[in-house]
Amino acid sequence: MRVAELVMAVVMAIFSVYLMWKSTELPIGWTRGSGPGGGAFPFWLSAGMLACCVWIIVRWVRRVSPPSQSDEPYMDRRTLQLFVIGAGSLAVMIGLIHLLGVYVSVPLYLIFYLRWIGHHPWGLTGSVGAATPVVTFFFFEIALKIELPKGMAGDLFLNDWVYYPLYDIFL
Repeated sequence: MRVAELVMAVVMAIFSVYLMWKSTELPIGWTRGSGPGGGAFPFWLSAGMLACCVWIIVRWVRRVSPPSQSDEPYMDRRTLQLFVIGAGSLAVMIGLIHLLGVYVSVPLYLIFYLRWIGHHPWGLTGSVGAATPVVTFFFFEIALKIELPKGMAGDLFLNDWVYYPLYDIFL
């Protein structure tokens, strides 16, 4: 645990410095009459993240935090199994986006994860699985006007039955 905390803090600090450097490609200060520049938010957010990383490293050196005092392994066998299952199912979901689209693959992932990993009851699992594509559709497609990938399932049958009628209601 002790080494994992330090490694993660250092990696995140390096990533913070990179993001700060990259965000300076846009103005990070206040621009005349139009408010903060395009790089201001990412720059200052990264600066805050860097400050937190430095604070974690200071606490690690002083051995103040519980992980910095621990000699336990970072991942035991059960934790590693859960990580592999979670990462593997997430990779499958990302792969299915091309075939089934976001509105089918994300609920399938959530149903799998909530029911078989989280052992939640079917009522909660079904509610989340059914609500997620609807809320996601309204948020991205209607509110933000961002079209998410619909995959081959959208081309084959979902466009006519689901998406087009929803567009007709709101557009």
